[in-house]
Amino acid sequence: MRVPDQTQPTTMHECLPSDAVGKRVACDGERGTVRFVGTVPPTAGLWLGVEWDNPDRGKHDGSHEGVHYFTCRHPKGGSFVRPKKASFGVDYLTAIRRRYEMEVQQVLGEEIQISTRTVEMVGFEAITEKQKVENLTDVALRLCEVSSPGPPNEIRNTTPHVLMLDLCGNLLCCWDDVMAVTEQMEELKELQLSHNRLRVPSNPTVRPRAFSCLRVLSLTNCALTWPQLLECAPMWPLLEELYASENDITELQKPNDVLQSLTVLDLSTNPLVDGAVLSIDSVNYYFITSSEGCKTAMFPALKSLAVNSNNISEWSVINELEKLQSLVRLSCRQNPLLSQERNPGTAMQLLIARVGRLEALNRWTDRRGAELDYCKMFGLEWLASGGHRDPQQNRPSAEFTTQHPRYQSLIQKYGAPEDSELKKQEPFALKNQLLSESFSLLLNSMIVQKVKGLLYRLLKIPGAELKLSYTSSKMEGKEIEIDNDLKPLQFYSIEDGDKVLVRWL
Repeated sequence: MRVPDQTQPTTMHECLPSDAVGKRVACDGERGTVRFVGTVPPTAGLWLGVEWDNPDRGKHDGSHEGVHYFTCRHPKGGSFVRPKKASFGVDYLTAIRRRYEMEVQQVLGEEIQISTRTVEMVGFEAITEKQKVENLTDVALRLCEVSSPGPPNEIRNTTPHVLMLDLCGNLLCCWDDVMAVTEQMEELKELQLSHNRLRVPSNPTVRPRAFSCLRVLSLTNCALTWPQLLECAPMWPLLEELYASENDITELQKPNDVLQSLTVLDLSTNPLVDGAVLSIDSVNYYFITSSEGCKTAMFPALKSLAVNSNNISEWSVINELEKLQSLVRLSCRQNPLLSQERNPGTAMQLLIARVGRLEALNRWTDRRGAELDYCKMFGLEWLASGGHRDPQQNRPSAEFTTQHPRYQSLIQKYGAPEDSELKKQEPFALKNQLLSESFSLLLNSMIVQKVKGLLYRLLKIPGAELKLSYTSSKMEGKEIEIDNDLKPLQFYSIEDGDKVLVRWL
């Protein structure tokens, strides 16, 4: 593959900044980063090589007719556009005027119809246009193509009292530009920066006042990795809530002396895998303890953690979360781990029982019931591993303790399960011959969903999940699952003498 001629045109296009490469642009409603400026033979004129935030917007990987002009993260994430079609955005002050001062100007001089009389609004111009902006505490500039701070110190004079700033989906290209804006907002507590692409600063602490009061930061869909977040973290010494969903976080390295004041961490919809939070002895990961049952010193203030829609599939990962000393709220929806259990309620019980301080799991809070069921569910395994009701003889194996690190403490809390509680529940057999002929015909014509409703009332188990199957004398030793709730029972060709088996959890 040939390398493109890097020679720049002798005169830069009038609408291009001199440092266009690396800048952010908007074009036809899509945002991207300029990776190349130059000619693309055999065509004439100047082109911008753009890597789009949305890879579906692109056409190639930065190559054209065998020449590689720039690199993209996705094989079809790039394309070439003419400079006149790309917007390099506006500064913060211009966006403020467009967003707020124009709203005021639209009101000024408007005529209001009151009954049959027309009243002209006068006398507001002297105070409203200026004071409205100066007194703003919440500034929303989402999708306003903000790309730079503007003239020095003008933000401090224009919007000095901002507490919440929304800059989601703009054209800022680096954290230095963000800091140039926020250091002029000395009271800023919440910053929304989702859907941006920001270069990591070479010196994160060069502007110590930029985020000196910041408590809440949203970085959803910013193509960030965990190491990049850790590089930026020294900028946010007092941060309490960090929302970093929909990024490229695959691992969780140890945060040395940063993020220690976090109470809320959202890592949902990231490609996190089990190993990212699994190793308790490796310095590559952040849950570092010296022995089972100890709490980690990492994230000492973290109360709420969201790991929805990741790739977590092992219970050992949940055991690691038990080591977070302040964790009380966990959201773990749409992970392979929960789909492994036939009954979602059982999976919830297992999860909440493994993390001792949880007050809410996906908004579910029945801790006592979850812990008691957990003890019963793994009681036989506990006894087989060396567990005993006599504390002097209670010596479960190291393997069991590793898999169920809270089990011993739960036994101390509730006592060991009784033998009757440890027996595996046998399926309830519903024999056709026990039903009257008329009822049998009625049952056979009902759809499975209605049959289950009848069984809920018959067995008095309204909160359980029913699993139906049947055995037939014509298929000795085979059990057939009744797995379609919308089919009538007769669809499964159940005959006299067959048994319908009912299981519930």
